[in-house]
Amino acid sequence: MVDKQYLLDSRQMAEFVARGVLRFDEIVPEEINQAVIAEIDGDGIASQPAGTPLSKCYPDPSPIGRMLRMPEVHGIVRSLVGPDPLFDHQAVHVRQPNEGHAQGLHGDSIIDTRMHFDIQLMYFPHDVPLEMGGTMLLPGSHFRRVNELDVGRYQNFLGQLPMVCKAGTLAVVHHGIWHCGRRNETDRIRYMFKIRLNPTVRQLRLWNTDDLDEGGGPEIIYGGSSHQQGVATILNQQEPWFEAADGRLEIVNRIKLWRFLTGDDNFDAHYWLTRLENMPENRLEAA
Repeated sequence: MVDKQYLLDSRQMAEFVARGVLRFDEIVPEEINQAVIAEIDGDGIASQPAGTPLSKCYPDPSPIGRMLRMPEVHGIVRSLVGPDPLFDHQAVHVRQPNEGHAQGLHGDSIIDTRMHFDIQLMYFPHDVPLEMGGTMLLPGSHFRRVNELDVGRYQNFLGQLPMVCKAGTLAVVHHGIWHCGRRNETDRIRYMFKIRLNPTVRQLRLWNTDDLDEGGGPEIIYGGSSHQQGVATILNQQEPWFEAADGRLEIVNRIKLWRFLTGDDNFDAHYWLTRLENMPENRLEAA
C-alpha cells in the first residue's frame, strides 16, 4: 500500500493521457544514483524472466530495487499500472563517448493494440548535458503506431523533448511513445536504465482521485468545475508537431483513454467524441 500523497493527481494523469510522458527531475537521491552506476560498471544489473511480479525483482540490497521502492516512485507506478505490476524487460542503454551517430527515431509496440497500456521508466543516474545527447522523446506520439524504425529518417520535430537533465531524473512513458538515443559528443559514457512494466489489474482510477469530480459529463464544454475545465484543457492541448486537422484524431483518442481510465463514458472535451456517437440508433435505444 502506498500513501495517497505519493499518488499522481488527475491533472498529472490527464497530462500522461495527452502527452504519453511524465517527467520527474532529480527525484532519486544521489546515494542511489551512485550505487546504480557502480552496479552497472561492476557485474551489471541482474534481470528476471518476463512475467515475474515486480515485488519479486531487485531484492535488497539492489539499488534499482531501492529506487523502485521509494514512495515517490512507487506512487507513480501504482497510479499508472496498479499494485505489483509484472516485469517485462529491462535494459541499460549505453551511448559511447564521441560516437558520431545517433539511434534512429522509433516506436516499440505496433503489435500492442490494447487500451490498457504498459509503462516504461527511463532512469538517468547521472547528469545528462545537451552535448551528451540524452534520450529524445516525442510527446503526443503514443497513439500513432508505427513499425519500429519506419520513422527513423526523421531527425527533429517541433516540441520534441530531449532528456537533458540532472542525475536522478525519471521519465515515465506510455509504451507507444516515439523515442531515440541522441549521439554522445562528450568523452564520457552515458547510461540510461529502462524497465517496462505490465499492469495486472483494470486501469481504473488507480491514482489519487480526490480531485476528480464524480459524473462530470459533457457539461464541461460550456462550464463545469475548474478541475473539469483543467482536464479538458489538457486533453485538448495540441503538440507543436501536430498537423492542423490530424490533431483532432489525437484528441478523440485521448478522450477515449480518459473515459477508459475514469469509467465515465459520458466525458467529453468540446464535443469531439459525443458528435461521433450522435447516431439515430443510439437515440432510439435511449428513448
